[in-house]
Amino acid sequence: MPHWAIGIDIGGTFTDLVALNHASGEQRSLKVLTTYADPTLAVAEGIAHLLERNGIAAADVRQVVHATTLFTNALIERRGACTGMLATRGFGDIVEMGNERKYDLYDLHIDRAPPLAPRHLRAEVTGRMDAQGQEIEALAIEPALAEVARLVDAGVESLAICLLHAYRSDLHERQLAHAVAQAFPQLTLTLSSATAPVIREYERMSTTLACAYIKPMARRYLDVLAQQLGRIGLPEDILMMLSNGGLARIEYAREHPIALLESGPAAGAISATYHSLREQMPNLLAFDMGGTTAKLCLVNEGTPSIAFGFEAARRKRFAEGSGMPINITTVDLIEIGAGGGSIAQRDPLGLLKVGPRSAGSEPGPVCYGRGGQEPTVTDANLLLGYLNADFFAGGSIAIEAAPARAAFSALGQALGHDATAAAWGVHNIVAENMAAAARVHVAEKGQDPRRYILVATGGGGPLHAYYVARKIGISTIVCPPEAGVASAFGLLVSAARADRSRTVSFKPVSDDLRQLEQAFAELEAEVAQPLAALEADFGPRHLQRRADGRFVGQGFNLTVALPDGPYAFDDAPGEQRWRDGLDQAFRAEYRQKFGRVPPDVPVELVNLRVAGSAPPRQRFEPRPLPPGEPARPKATRPVYFHERQGFVDTPVYAREDLRPGQRIAGPVLVEEAGTTTVVGPLGTLRVSSNANLVIDIQERQA
Repeated sequence: MPHWAIGIDIGGTFTDLVALNHASGEQRSLKVLTTYADPTLAVAEGIAHLLERNGIAAADVRQVVHATTLFTNALIERRGACTGMLATRGFGDIVEMGNERKYDLYDLHIDRAPPLAPRHLRAEVTGRMDAQGQEIEALAIEPALAEVARLVDAGVESLAICLLHAYRSDLHERQLAHAVAQAFPQLTLTLSSATAPVIREYERMSTTLACAYIKPMARRYLDVLAQQLGRIGLPEDILMMLSNGGLARIEYAREHPIALLESGPAAGAISATYHSLREQMPNLLAFDMGGTTAKLCLVNEGTPSIAFGFEAARRKRFAEGSGMPINITTVDLIEIGAGGGSIAQRDPLGLLKVGPRSAGSEPGPVCYGRGGQEPTVTDANLLLGYLNADFFAGGSIAIEAAPARAAFSALGQALGHDATAAAWGVHNIVAENMAAAARVHVAEKGQDPRRYILVATGGGGPLHAYYVARKIGISTIVCPPEAGVASAFGLLVSAARADRSRTVSFKPVSDDLRQLEQAFAELEAEVAQPLAALEADFGPRHLQRRADGRFVGQGFNLTVALPDGPYAFDDAPGEQRWRDGLDQAFRAEYRQKFGRVPPDVPVELVNLRVAGSAPPRQRFEPRPLPPGEPARPKATRPVYFHERQGFVDTPVYAREDLRPGQRIAGPVLVEEAGTTTVVGPLGTLRVSSNANLVIDIQERQA
């Protein structure tokens, strides 16, 4: 009996759908425009079309996996719920004060992100825990409920409860939540002790507020999505991609939607890693470009970089501290507003600027004919010959070059150039923006980009990868099959994952090792519970212990991997070996990052972390390309290449016609339903046995 799984990735422009048959190795995909008013409409209509077109019975679909950027966009665009906050008396303004560091030291008019709960929607309660989790002042429930009543009258529908030192003891938060839930059952509640139970009040408050801000919308959306899928006959027990690159059940996503903020980009990095490992190339820069944004992620030895916090809605690109700090485990990405829908314009200085504003899918680029008036990256690529108007998105979306040319003629006239020069300027600026982001991301990791390959996914990745790679000095590009829906594919090859953390204060050289082992054992039990619920499809489980540590006296932490437990202490020599192992694990990582360690300073572990993962039990093995004669081009068309300073008659191949081992010297285009792969004059295209397109660039440029 067929066993199909469907991946759904909702982006800012397109909703991507992929169906995999694990038994036969078949893969079917579809791209549809995202419906902003109700994104579930595009999902339901797209899935119905996908099933009908490929003869897939709804009863044969056993698993549905989903990722979305809707919640991230809601944070950026401030489209969440009216949110209030309860804080300990005297600490209600922490979320506005922040950490008092300026992200631009010399900007006298610095613009900070305003808190999601303005001052009139914040209230303070009496009651206090100390830093050891001991009660020093009892919680005053009745005055707190009076404050909540005031917030409800002001329109609050979601409430964040962020009490001082709740990471050490959640007693007061739970007592307050119980009383509020009884008095105001219509309120959606979010507790900091359940959302981000780690030290640093501002970051914990910011994370909890963000979760409360999107939770009502997330619950409504996920409920409607499950109902829509149920009407089609698909499973309603959806698996959700988390920002950490792993999967969890929909119930977890309903309670912790903050964990989904980077779910779509994380799936793209997982997909890129999957394809590069099939080529035995474990070190890569994953480059995913969609209709609205472009994402980059560094992958070493087949493992995407992981971070334990990031900033949402930055006020200034690449400026750390200019956004809202979010304390979640996430695939470490850098993201810029450069996608197919990014709008090109002349700035006040008379220079060409591209993005971050995007036309999205409504109205979309000018060539869509849906009301868009401003020229975009997609319009530029159409004019340059990179896109085929008759085969855009596999022919499912009609586009026209004439309105795009008119828009670029007007832009070019404003800049003193013709339409072609303006279009090339847009393509080149987008490549330079992405190359600049890549340089920053790789440099922050202390790496050299020339040691990596570039794996291009998304509808725009293979189309822009050639010039991006040349700008950063990468000589090999891998473009997977159906790269345009790679994030949706990544959902279906991802592992289940759970992350938990807890604040402690532990010095390996002197403190009681039993307390550390007990804390880790409790975290591992918390991690094992959600993974056990998925063990029929995912396993075996693997647990990884980490800790945020520092030398005593330092103000910032470094996250390091620790030895696997359990930590034994049957005898003094054995206990000392564990102590030395924990101490040296931190010192070695510190030396690797900073070059030296301070002498005679003890190590302190501040936050304990446990990550649990379980790979899918049923692995997907795609059908290999059948052998055959080398394919011939299906057509030629004029394509602009900067190296040739003009248009060149370029052969165009259909991807499904290419065969393993075939090599083609550039310039050449390869078309498939979701994207076009561009190979410039300095590149050579070869087809691997895994059906990946590999581009070798002969000349390296810094």
